[in-house]
Amino acid sequence: MTNTKTEEWKMSIGTLNEEVLKKLSKMLDNSTCGWRKLATAAAEHPKFLCSEKELTSCSLQVLDAGGSPARTLLAWLADRSCSLDFLLHCLRKMDHEEAVQFLTTAVAELIQITVQPQSQQATQGSRVILTCRASGPPGLSYQWFRGNEEILNDTGSSPELVLCPLGPAHQGHYICRINHGEKYVFSQWVHVDLVSQGSSPGCSSSLFSGSVSGLQIIHQPQSQAASEGDTLVLECKAEANPPAQYEWYHNKKLLLQQKTCVLKIPCVTTEHRGEYSCKVFNLYHQAWSDTATVTIGPSSVIEASWVELDRGLKSQEVHRSTSGLGAHPLLQMANLSVSAKNYYATDKVALLIGNMNYLYHTQLSAPISDVHELTNLLRQMDFKVVSLLDLNWQEMHSAVTEFLLLLDKGVYGLLYFAGHGYENYGNSFMVPIDAPASYTSAHCLCVQNILTKMQEKETGLNVFLLDMCRKKNPNDIVIVQPGLIKVTANIVFGYATCVDAEAYEVKREDVSNGIFISFLKKRVCEDEKVTVMLDRVAEDMGRCEITRGRQALELRSNLSERRSLTDQIQISACSASHSARNLQWAVSHVLPKSHCLQFDCGVKVQLGFAAEFSNIMVIYTRILEKPKEIVSCSAQLTDFPEDVDVDLKKTNQETLLEAGILLLIKEELPSPEAPSLYTRIRSLQRLRRELTFTVCLHYTYSNLDEEVQERLPVTVGKPLVSKLNLHEPRPSHSCSASTSFNSDSFNFPACSTFTEDFASVDSASNTWSYYAQTAGQVSHADSQTSSRSANVPEETDCPELFDSPRPLVASKSLPHSQVNDTNYKFSDMYNFHSY
Repeated sequence: MTNTKTEEWKMSIGTLNEEVLKKLSKMLDNSTCGWRKLATAAAEHPKFLCSEKELTSCSLQVLDAGGSPARTLLAWLADRSCSLDFLLHCLRKMDHEEAVQFLTTAVAELIQITVQPQSQQATQGSRVILTCRASGPPGLSYQWFRGNEEILNDTGSSPELVLCPLGPAHQGHYICRINHGEKYVFSQWVHVDLVSQGSSPGCSSSLFSGSVSGLQIIHQPQSQAASEGDTLVLECKAEANPPAQYEWYHNKKLLLQQKTCVLKIPCVTTEHRGEYSCKVFNLYHQAWSDTATVTIGPSSVIEASWVELDRGLKSQEVHRSTSGLGAHPLLQMANLSVSAKNYYATDKVALLIGNMNYLYHTQLSAPISDVHELTNLLRQMDFKVVSLLDLNWQEMHSAVTEFLLLLDKGVYGLLYFAGHGYENYGNSFMVPIDAPASYTSAHCLCVQNILTKMQEKETGLNVFLLDMCRKKNPNDIVIVQPGLIKVTANIVFGYATCVDAEAYEVKREDVSNGIFISFLKKRVCEDEKVTVMLDRVAEDMGRCEITRGRQALELRSNLSERRSLTDQIQISACSASHSARNLQWAVSHVLPKSHCLQFDCGVKVQLGFAAEFSNIMVIYTRILEKPKEIVSCSAQLTDFPEDVDVDLKKTNQETLLEAGILLLIKEELPSPEAPSLYTRIRSLQRLRRELTFTVCLHYTYSNLDEEVQERLPVTVGKPLVSKLNLHEPRPSHSCSASTSFNSDSFNFPACSTFTEDFASVDSASNTWSYYAQTAGQVSHADSQTSSRSANVPEETDCPELFDSPRPLVASKSLPHSQVNDTNYKFSDMYNFHSY
């Protein structure tokens, strides 16, 4: 392209067709030179500066198998009238040569309609000419259609359609399709009406003015947002003679069982996200409804917790389609051939455990940030992630059991552990926080035993990332005999260090990082075979002076196929197990609903929730309304149950840092007139009953010096992972015959808090109803105070609760560029294992 701006380059991003946008999004959906860099480059123009909420919402698109953060960002830029020229400038600024070349070619081949056909009315026997002209690459061809039938024009591929002499057969709706190779655009629909000799051409003879004769849509389906487990209802109504029939389409695929004007799907899951449209037809005519975009959690926690009324609208804006033609049946005439990768997953599930606060061993600092960062990176690759901190033996055992229930044939399973560990006779052992000073295999979990259970699920890929020491344990003289490991050629072990060596973390004043994650986070999202990616991590570590001769990554694998963590998810024809897995995972990530509490004095308090990890929740309060006679007031939380871990010295703090919250992105702080107080609740996995606490309102009247208090009890059900009751042993009838859970015979049960017959689930609705009974019901009082739509049924980082202006990835973590920094000292390195 020359320096002179052509008219094409002045056009908006929204003029690009969906095929181009999808290909461009695919190039930008990566963690190195991707959509985040594009957002940063575009921010040089204030008009295109994205807020933290918007960036976080982009990131959360990866939780949908078909979601694309880059596509969402491009849609926002299009909504703000970002020109193609500015987009090209940003791509050049970020040195994305592939995207620059592709966009340049795409714009050169861009088809732009310059003259749209117009509706006409004429008398029988007259001459009508419909004209459609377009600019673009040489050799454009034109196809005309009446309804769904192509009209073979005598003049060939002509921009003009001549109807002469006009007769009754010519009445109807017309559209023009302009083609160039595989690229095409459609004109607007126009209609040709036949009027009698005595009628004025300005008066329509149609029974339904402005629509297809005999058919008119009077109620369009509306875009909406919902949480998993909700019932989705879309409605499309039409006036028609003969009466109308209805067909519903989801992402352009026909829904065979939906034949009425109301589309109703009970107990929706993430697979129900996308675009819905309705085809309305009768014996003579047909019409298509508007496209309704449906988002099924997660949305931003803030949108769910702080601003409940805006939640649906914001979610709709994020997912707004930029193409007005996506639902029309003629688009099906040019199916796009998408080059699929050779390998795919039926689902992707990850269990991340970080143990720090050991009772009888050295305290660690890095696992909290390591688990947090890896969680966000895996979520960007569509993994369902369960992230847990500080588990004892029983809780680790139960967590692994639940993890195994999420696995199935073809699923990619990933287990990451950061904490103390050891290796004896080729077996690796993860140490729980309650392990005694002289622990043995009986007090730990054997990784190889977990692998044998994963193989029984016929998983597509088994990945173990063990960020722990591998020194021999002199206290353990028992040689554990794990179950027989099958030759499945799909196993990858990534050890943070070599055999009989130690793993280290680099300690900082605020947040520390393990050496392993410091390098892994730079590579883990690469679209490469898992072993190739880990090899590159090993090479990076080998070039670091601080780790040379002390810690080196070791890779063990029998992976024979080119499987990558970035492989796409393809749901099998029978999606019952996938829906059940979605719900099984989602039930352990449901946040309490936002509360608005009304006190007798007239003060209104808002109570919000955010998930820091699957077992750590942040509760925050702010004053929404107060009478003028009250000069000061604050809402503080107290009376927490003994089950959970709450540092009383850090409760009800005005800043995230004071509350001990280091990893969440800094919120847009409320105004001084409405300060927020934060409280961090840990160890939710030990909660044995519904979480209850008291909101204590302290306030002072203008004419009184003495402070007044009001107290309101609050019950919020069992939030996040507490529903799984990880503190409870699994039923003995399906566990090992041994009465103890000795890891020597570690045998994971097929049962848990969920149904034992997952594979035979008939419907997602039945599964959800089971969860409602077993995982704990929200109390009646709780259901009276807030609506269910405020729930965010997935692990979500709260964009208004974060501690720095960077979305998702912890800003205070060790950046890769600093790994070779000479500021590192060997005295900063701490051993992950100490006897």
